[in-house]
Amino acid sequence: MTTEDVTRPAPTVTDDSASFWEAARDGRLVAQRCAGCGELHHPPRPVCPRCHSLEHHVIELVGTGVVYSFALLHYPQHPAFTYPVIAVLVDLEEGVRVLSNLIDIGPADVHIGLEVEVAFEPTVADMAVPVFRPRDDR
Repeated sequence: MTTEDVTRPAPTVTDDSASFWEAARDGRLVAQRCAGCGELHHPPRPVCPRCHSLEHHVIELVGTGVVYSFALLHYPQHPAFTYPVIAVLVDLEEGVRVLSNLIDIGPADVHIGLEVEVAFEPTVADMAVPVFRPRDDR
């Protein structure tokens, strides 16, 4: 894929999410672990939702899990995407639930409980976003 072929919009990077997007650009999926109570959470945020600690560590995740829920998005359409977009909530092995897209599968083959693994799609501005695809070993 050439740079001209990349049409997916770049993510909006904030102070809170910078470590997540930097890792995604490098092909790694990460989450925050609270230094106070040890809870793992996503999306990135400045304060632990459980104990309200301001301290956290960024840890790398395996990137495998199962589809918890999904939706086929038809509208509104954006020229950067192929429709329908398969939006998924994925329960990762570490216990974090993430919202993403599912690729490399037809809409009729998606089901709750589908085993998936992370992949990364390039965006404009030389960034990347985590997406999921069916696991090869299923």
